[in-house]
Amino acid sequence: MGSVPRSVVGRLPAGPGVYRFRDARGRVLYIGRATALRHRVGSYWGDLAGRRHLRRMVPQIARIEAVACDSVHEAAWLERNLLERSKPRWNRVAGGAEELMCIRLEHRAGVPHLGAVHWDGVVPADDDVTFGPYLGGTRTRLAVSALDRVLPLWATDERLGGFRRDLARVRGVEAADRDRFLSTAVAVLRRQVAAVEAVRGQLAELRDRAAAGLVFELAGRIQSELEAVDWVTAEQKVTRLAPLDDGEVHGWADGLLVGFRVHGGRLCEWTQRACRLPAARPYLDRTPAAWTAFATRTAELGRHLAEAHTA
Repeated sequence: MGSVPRSVVGRLPAGPGVYRFRDARGRVLYIGRATALRHRVGSYWGDLAGRRHLRRMVPQIARIEAVACDSVHEAAWLERNLLERSKPRWNRVAGGAEELMCIRLEHRAGVPHLGAVHWDGVVPADDDVTFGPYLGGTRTRLAVSALDRVLPLWATDERLGGFRRDLARVRGVEAADRDRFLSTAVAVLRRQVAAVEAVRGQLAELRDRAAAGLVFELAGRIQSELEAVDWVTAEQKVTRLAPLDDGEVHGWADGLLVGFRVHGGRLCEWTQRACRLPAARPYLDRTPAAWTAFATRTAELGRHLAEAHTA
């Protein structure tokens, strides 16, 4: 594995996260995200199919750093935030290619509707009806489609006519269902576990019914919607609609101080350096309690990897 001990990769978590490669002079070579950190990072010393442009980078890697995230969606946001602030030499783009999206609740003639809308990075004035932000236009639209499938707010409109009225009647939906559908949809978008699991269960039942009826195209569509619901409801705290207070977040573990800067509602600018506890204490004391577990976990992982580098 070149100058990087194989044991370093073995100490990476199996779950999602962001990784960073440095050269022998400490310069950042590359930042990436992973669904499975250990597998993804280890792949750089394999075939690199589809990533051949990185072959010349691999022999330069002298150090691996990583942040474990609570979801793939969170890892995607953290990678984007870091790359928008600073693009290393071997990264091709600053930021990411995914669309920045929100889901917005609107009322049309008194009937609520959910829609996927682009997010411009500005905090909405009415954040009680705007949910997100999310990465990926396709995923966000599929999540809205999933909610429409099992919580058809449109069908509660008393003014429906023709085919749509007949369809609502066949589905057994009435205007009286409106409040229940709306409260469930909002609970899902607020990541309330019971509501999310209920909607996932309904989607899985519809998917399995379609597959049993050999309607495989519909079954595939519903499976994509289910995965999109998982995407938008996964824990994601590194980019918020509601503004985070600008400042710094720090964690310490056995001589290693890890820091992130919070700017404009985003967690970004990841740093790591050797630091004794007395010198680290002022930074730790200023870290908001909500970030302590995340920062400490990152510092512990950093220390774990650093030990493997020196072993």
